[in-house]
Amino acid sequence: MILSKVFSPKSININLQSEDKDEVFEELLESIVVVNPGLDRGDALKALHERENKMSTGIIHDIAVPHGNCKSVNGVKGAIGISHDGIAYDALDKSNVHIVIMLLASPDDCEFHLQVLKRLLLVLQQPHFCELLEQQESAADVYDMLMRFEDSVVAGAL
Repeated sequence: MILSKVFSPKSININLQSEDKDEVFEELLESIVVVNPGLDRGDALKALHERENKMSTGIIHDIAVPHGNCKSVNGVKGAIGISHDGIAYDALDKSNVHIVIMLLASPDDCEFHLQVLKRLLLVLQQPHFCELLEQQESAADVYDMLMRFEDSVVAGAL
């Protein structure tokens, strides 16, 4: 599975406290640093902001997928955050987001980065995925659910 190489229960935060985009970048970046202690935070934030300045990554109702290329990342690493109050994100539909999926990729792993984005999109489009994700009670539950949905998407594509 592709997404199991990117996310871990340690990089999932089911109680985001952030109120805006800049805060959530910092908060979720800490979740990635937990599993990637060598990550250069400054480089990562710069990559996220550069990508975000091109166009908001809040492109799906209720969901944002900030991502960027970062030299201090090996491969593609990600974090998932859930906000029960919502985050002012400057999303394209002007609504607050409740689910943020952050990805950082090595500039050398563009192809895998695109595969991850494609797989995430397929999972996010599944009926009730987001609603069920927000109901999970632990990071491990979110991770397990993500893996189950990815399995069903892959099985359906065969």
